Amino acid sequence: MPRPKKIRFVSQIFDNIIYKPKGIPLNSLEIVELTNDEFEAIKLADLQGLYQEEAAKIMKISRQTFGRILNQARKKIADALVNNKAIKISGGNIKTYKKIMRCKNCNELIYI
Repeated sequence: MPRPKKIRFVSQIFDNIIYKPKGIPLNSLEIVELTNDEFEAIKLADLQGLYQEEAAKIMKISRQTFGRILNQARKKIADALVNNKAIKISGGNIKTYKKIMRCKNCNELIYI
């Protein structure tokens, strides 16, 4: 029996947000499902340019888990772009954090 998935922290929760190719009706497209934690991993690593170790601390998971989530997300997005599929963002074992700051003394991340 596998261990239960650890809760991942994200900045916001998306529920059934869909991105699709222009000009093709949604009902004729395959849908690739991207979880909220996969979306957050893409945002932290590729948009904000954080190193995996720092991004993993923000999501409160190990660096190895973050890398695995990031690879899964990139494969799903590549599949959707190359094969004209819609991307649906929803689900995942997640909680939100409001704000992240750095301690001025020790430079550690602080979650508010």
